[in-house]
Parts: sequence; C-alpha cells; structure tokens
Amino acid sequence: MFRKITLALLALTLCCGQAVAAEKYTVASDCTWPPMEMLGDDKQPAGFGVEYIREVAKAAGFEVETLNIAWDGIFGGVATGKYDIVASSTTITEERKKQFDFSDPYYEVLQAVVLPAGTSIKSLEELKGKKVGGQIGTTGIFVMRKANVGADIREYNDVGLAIQDLVSGRIDAVICDDPVALYYVNKKADYAGKLNLSFKTGDPELYGFTVRKGRADLVAKLNEGIKKVRESGTHDKLIEKWMGAN
Repeated sequence: MFRKITLALLALTLCCGQAVAAEKYTVASDCTWPPMEMLGDDKQPAGFGVEYIREVAKAAGFEVETLNIAWDGIFGGVATGKYDIVASSTTITEERKKQFDFSDPYYEVLQAVVLPAGTSIKSLEELKGKKVGGQIGTTGIFVMRKANVGADIREYNDVGLAIQDLVSGRIDAVICDDPVALYYVNKKADYAGKLNLSFKTGDPELYGFTVRKGRADLVAKLNEGIKKVRESGTHDKLIEKWMGAN
C-alpha cells in the first residue's frame, strides 16, 4: 500500500511539474541602441528594453532568452518564427502593424537631433544641405525623409557609428530617439562635453514588443506582463535606473 501511495504521489508531482512549467520564448534585440538595448560588460544583452521584457515575462509567468540580433534581420527572423518576440525599441506604426502584431505600448519617445557642442538649431529646415546620420531602418531616418528639407541623409548599421562620425566632423548632425540621444550627450564618457541635444521633434512615438501575425496568445501574455510591471512600480524604477529620474 505504501509503495502504491508513494508512486501515486510521485506521478502527481510529475504531472503538476509539467503543468506549471513556464513557457520559454526567444527574444531578439539589436544591442546597439543604448541605454535601451546594449551589451553589458559581460558582452550579454542589457539595457532598459532588455530588462523590461524580462520583468514582463516574470510578471506574466513565462521565460525569455534574449539574443543580440542585427536590426536588418530582426523582423525577418520574427516573421519566419526564428524568434518569438522583438524587444528592440520598435516604434508602433501603421505600416508595421500591417505585417506584425504588437503588444500594448511600454515607452514613449520623441526624435532628437544631436549636434556638436556649442551649436544648435530650432527646426529640421535648418539641416538643409547638412549631412545627417541615423541608424538604418529607424524612425529618425523616416522623419528626415518625410521632412524632405534637402539634407544629405547618411544611414548607419549602428547609431554609435553615426555619433562617432559626428564627433569626428564627418557629418553635421545625428537624429535618433531621445533616450538614446541623452545617453550619448550625458552619460557616454568618451563624448563628455562634445555633444548637444539641440531639440526634439515629431509626434510622440510608442514602443511596443513585436510578434508574428496571428500570435494573439503571446500578445495577451505580453500585455498582462506590461500591466503588472506598471502597477508594481517596476516600470518607473527601470526608467530611473537606465535614464535618470522619471
């Protein structure tokens, strides 16, 4: 009898273990967008967005493995099912919503124009004839093209390379999301005193986590996690940690 009870309890334990085992999803992040997505000292993905998706997963009861994936291949990877989620400061746009599904927004940004220290402008029109850099495929580039002010737009695989060219005098300005601009202007030691966030422009943009079309189940989990992260105060703590006081 004892043996039968023991076996029954063991079977029940195994079944329960299987029932509560957390699902695990692969997350793709382009870690060239500090302080949102970057590589830490251990060369592993780090930053506000990387930590945020981990907190969302924890709150919603699933697990994530985050991989550093180049921006130009990140959406093709999620479309084909190679990755489950893109967590890479992706602005929710009507054009992107035709191809992918998005979570609820988790962060709001504006576009910012970075210039050499001691210089400033008040409008995009003042960039006419200037060389303006930005990361390929980002909304900063879209904003410059839409403005059509006659600037020479230079696209880079990494916004850090654009900033480097700006400091070296090879281009005149860089356009990027404002938290990224603030990081390079205020926190990147190599560029201390060399840059100026001249002004912010455009309509507010909302970041969302991106998934393949038809993944309503995953979107629901992400939204549950985002809601809990906000309600718990973790959202504000992460902003303070990576970008300063909210």
